[in-house]
Amino acid sequence: MPFLRLAIPTPLRRLFDYLPPEGCSIEQLQPGVRVMVPFGRRQLVGVLMEVVEQSDVPIAKMKPAIAILDATPPLPPQLFKLARWGASYYQHPIGEAISQALPVLLRKGDPCEYAHEHLWRAAKGAEINKLSGSAVRQKELLQLLIEHPKGISSDAIRAEGGQTSLLKKLEAKDLAESFIHHPNTERQIREPLHEAPLTLNPEQQEALRQIIAEDKFKPFLLLGITGSGKTEVYLQAIEKVIREGKQALVLVPEIGLTPQTTARFKARFNLPIVALHSNMTDRQRLDAWLQAREGIAKIIIGTRSAIFTPLQHPGIIIIDEEHDNSFKQQEGYRYSARDLAVMRASYENIPVILGSATPSIESLHNAQQGRYQWLRLTQRAGNALPPKFELLDIRQSALQDGLSSELIGQIGQHLQQGTQVLVFLNRRGFAPTLMCHDCGWLADCRRCDAHMTLHRKPLHLHCHHCDSQRPVPKACDNCGSDELKPVGAGTERTEEALLKLFPGFPVVRVDRDTTQRKNAMQQIMEQIHQGDPCILVGTQMLAKGHHFPKVTLVAILNSDSGLFSADFRGMERTAQLILQVAGRAGRADHPGKVVMQTHHADHPIINSLVSEGYLEFARQELAQRQAAQLPPLTNCALLRAEANHQSTAERLLRQVREDLEEDILQPQGVQWLGPFPSPMEKRAGQFRAQLVLQCPDRKALHRQLIALTHYMEANPLSRKIRWSLDVDPVDMF
Repeated sequence: MPFLRLAIPTPLRRLFDYLPPEGCSIEQLQPGVRVMVPFGRRQLVGVLMEVVEQSDVPIAKMKPAIAILDATPPLPPQLFKLARWGASYYQHPIGEAISQALPVLLRKGDPCEYAHEHLWRAAKGAEINKLSGSAVRQKELLQLLIEHPKGISSDAIRAEGGQTSLLKKLEAKDLAESFIHHPNTERQIREPLHEAPLTLNPEQQEALRQIIAEDKFKPFLLLGITGSGKTEVYLQAIEKVIREGKQALVLVPEIGLTPQTTARFKARFNLPIVALHSNMTDRQRLDAWLQAREGIAKIIIGTRSAIFTPLQHPGIIIIDEEHDNSFKQQEGYRYSARDLAVMRASYENIPVILGSATPSIESLHNAQQGRYQWLRLTQRAGNALPPKFELLDIRQSALQDGLSSELIGQIGQHLQQGTQVLVFLNRRGFAPTLMCHDCGWLADCRRCDAHMTLHRKPLHLHCHHCDSQRPVPKACDNCGSDELKPVGAGTERTEEALLKLFPGFPVVRVDRDTTQRKNAMQQIMEQIHQGDPCILVGTQMLAKGHHFPKVTLVAILNSDSGLFSADFRGMERTAQLILQVAGRAGRADHPGKVVMQTHHADHPIINSLVSEGYLEFARQELAQRQAAQLPPLTNCALLRAEANHQSTAERLLRQVREDLEEDILQPQGVQWLGPFPSPMEKRAGQFRAQLVLQCPDRKALHRQLIALTHYMEANPLSRKIRWSLDVDPVDMF
């Protein structure tokens, strides 16, 4: 009798053996198919890894599976292989890692097929004026249906804020109708382009030539300064792939960039394009996933998790803004979508492009070592000139809500010239914290080692680390005084100050708080792109990939924030953020200027960055890391532990280190640093500690990590304390 060896989504790092379900034929037992099984008191969906003839589990104790859910594996072989590799490399339980590669509905056991679901549309001849004036909600719903003549699902209606309970009322009035939706899988596109490609400059032509010359695996690092036309190179490389009958996968770092990128691609290409991101319903994601797997969608645009999207005819993978930290999952399965993209391209034998104006130090090192083909774009597209930098020394200067008088004057000059100004401050809320003027008490989070941020709209204190919120106190918790003052400035306070200083001009705030509503970011972008003089105030959301042709002045209010970070990557992130924000200035025909308010105008790294550029900064940074033996010159993993009581997690890690060094393993070339409390020891009520493992030899480090995970799972203490392993961490906090 054959036995089924399954990967089941549990925290256990092992496979599980089951008997085949009753009446199952051997033809159904293909590795990769989903299998419904009993697991304790639950039923879970596992994935068949292999069929074996022998098992260590006595047959009397082995349970039969409930059902084989698929006729063929949902994941193609190369993606199944990638999921297994990712579990091994990131030292994550294989069942959870493979489950992450599947859409949510498939993890739950739903059929791997399109929903032949009911869609709604406006009935023929339906008009808004046929409804009475008091039927406001019905009018809004009918307008939504009119805007979607091909039909819209109930889920999508709810996501747009419509009331599905009113659909029957509209149907009764012959204003709406439902129908069954069947995806059109037969669409044939003869000419893939809507609009002609732009003319490339010599640098773009050479980059494109090298990319399209490859029809096999090759990683490219496309380093192009902001505004140099990287996207046009992507588009023309994709056109070549499409004309060969293949598909393209494009990853972007933020959900906010997905609609913008999708719109750009739809304007160029006359073919099916799908987007994949977390704002979609589970049903929408599965349908888009299926269109990609079946080759219907020719271009797939998505955020981090879209790296697991199957393609029937893979042709190219593009990672835009490859340096961005959001490509690394920070909880649970801690994979890097960027690094998985390179491995996937290797398995699929296709080229992969990593694009950025400020590449990660790791990618630059790979290019220098010859692992990546290095392509450079040093000229801005068209006649645009790079922005000029000005370091504004604000030591001993009087600031008005964080704004110096000199900067206020420059903002006024640019607005009077009819252009736009971007004010960058990477702090949400009204003020970073609240302080008692009499005793110095600060409004700290009760669950984290952090101050609570003061918000005015609505008025409350908010911890951005654990998301806890509480009302603003009327008196000091320490001395009872009512002299409570906001300390520092956030985007809300800066917005308020600018509205008072420039009452004749609109101030548009862009941060997590103003973009939570569906389509909010899109509406903000439309307002900005009208080109009227205005001031944009925002966090790093404004720095990523947006095109603001009328912005001529970028003001960075707190450019010192990352200079003295406890994380060795702090300077790299600061440099990337400064140059990414600066790149929003001076597009098209309008020359740009960047003013950086700083208390360290003579800081050598800042001066090097603004005068010599990112590559010189990266060269110096790489030299410093080489001297200190830090990544990417060595390989790193982080063992984290957290517990309810202070020192408990650190005590566990101390025992781990002692046991591994003295009793169990003599690590070959692996260095152990710590354990020590995390830079933010208390977070969300948990006390955290960490142990750093480093080794120049990646294979030696992974041998140690495998032994470490086995040790942790067998250690009785580790079962009472939450622990995790982060391979190639990007955040030491």
